[in-house]
Amino acid sequence: AWLDRIAPEGPDYDHDDEGPDDMPAHLKMALTGVSLAVPVVGGRLALGTWQGIFLVEHRARPHTREIALHLSGDRPDELAKP
Repeated sequence: AWLDRIAPEGPDYDHDDEGPDDMPAHLKMALTGVSLAVPVVGGRLALGTWQGIFLVEHRARPHTREIALHLSGDRPDELAKP
């Protein structure tokens, strides 16, 4: 609801090539980000007690999305042995 108040759909945007939710979705994306880095400790995501990972769709109409995962870092010792 807060994001909808900050960037409501409506006729006041110049950028609406893909519909009335086009520019509001871009503004919401700028506020929420498009990437996330989470450390992995002991083979598990190192999230705090109240933390989680959420995928938010800012468009009103359905879209197909893909998630790209890039995992980097050292392998645990037991996996690194030949």
